[in-house]
Amino acid sequence: MMLRFSKMHGLGNDFVVFDATTNALSLSAEQARDLADRHFGIGCDQILIVEKPRTADTEFYYRIFNADGSEVEQCGNGARCFARFVSARGLSHNSVLHVGTVKGNITLYLENGNQVRVNMGIPEFEPTKIPIGFSEQAKTYHATVDNHSLEFMSVSMGNPHAVLIVDDVNSAPVETLGPVLENHSLFPERINVGFMAVKSRQQIDLRVFERGSGETLACGTGACAAMVCGKNSGLLDNEVIVSLPGGQLTISWQGPGEPVWMTGPAEFVFEGEITL
Repeated sequence: MMLRFSKMHGLGNDFVVFDATTNALSLSAEQARDLADRHFGIGCDQILIVEKPRTADTEFYYRIFNADGSEVEQCGNGARCFARFVSARGLSHNSVLHVGTVKGNITLYLENGNQVRVNMGIPEFEPTKIPIGFSEQAKTYHATVDNHSLEFMSVSMGNPHAVLIVDDVNSAPVETLGPVLENHSLFPERINVGFMAVKSRQQIDLRVFERGSGETLACGTGACAAMVCGKNSGLLDNEVIVSLPGGQLTISWQGPGEPVWMTGPAEFVFEGEITL
């Protein structure tokens, strides 16, 4: 089967995007891994599939597969690429897009200069809904790794996140601690791990070890999670610049019960065809 695809990225977080609005596309985990392989496939952090809407109040349905073949609930950088893709392909002529996901609907706003603003939804702090292995909600939790207790914050942005505060992201143990926490027994669905350094009340540095993909150059939901956790702990203001290895995102959140807003770029890299 020959498939046309677009290679895209949001701050270096890269994607292979397929239009499945006309012809349905079902990827096996093995096929997803092959596509994501940077030596034998196209290469990407995630695969995005644009599908027909499943509800009357949306234009499209949005599916995401990690590089390891697992399907996940949300991807903020991918959502921005999704918006630019459907616009460039002529699948929608609207500047405001209502899109369904497995975790509910999101709204995407196409803006000038390849920027896309995304309503990422209301963050969820209830442990059973993140999910994490604690019965009581708290601002910070502890995990034991190699007989050492680590403090972290946690939130769901449609997918689960743990956020650790570090002095300097450049020296943070992302490559070693990231995979250990991702697969820790406290997290029944695994977890994305963010390493955040607070530079001021309006700016943070961040690196993210993504569940199923490893460290990426940028993580949209991770940026939202870090900002929300930082604000919830009294460290940050309502709008924050998040500096990631691939570039900057602007994240704003007014507080509990309110949605998180993310603004950042989305870029096309190349178009191609591949046989599955």
